[in-house]
Amino acid sequence: MNEPCPCGRASQPAASKRAEPLPFSACCGPYLTQNVPAPDAESLMRSRYSAFVLERADYLLATWHVSTRPATLDFAPGAKWLGLEVRSHTLQDADHAEVEFVARCREAGRATRLHERSRFVRESGRWFYVDGDQF
Repeated sequence: MNEPCPCGRASQPAASKRAEPLPFSACCGPYLTQNVPAPDAESLMRSRYSAFVLERADYLLATWHVSTRPATLDFAPGAKWLGLEVRSHTLQDADHAEVEFVARCREAGRATRLHERSRFVRESGRWFYVDGDQF
């Protein structure tokens, strides 16, 4: 729980200090392990990345909007997630947001990247992943 969070979020540095990676317990951990709702679409997207790293299909399916949720979710065998870069987080209104990100992965010795602009909706106080456009 005190290992750096897979999503790579860092602390806000003080003027004389540099940013430090947040521990999983202070970042995505509460969303994945304690059913705490993510406060915004970016936090949900980061926690979903962490869930992919940790192969938590239960969390991914629970945070996927019912209108687009698949029945099951499989993970690529041997995939190693290498990092996440959040490029933008845009709030359209109080209940709709987009997050653009690039996630890097290595599968079967090949480096791949997923560049997506994801759409999120908030219902009953919880954010859900709806879908996304890949670049």
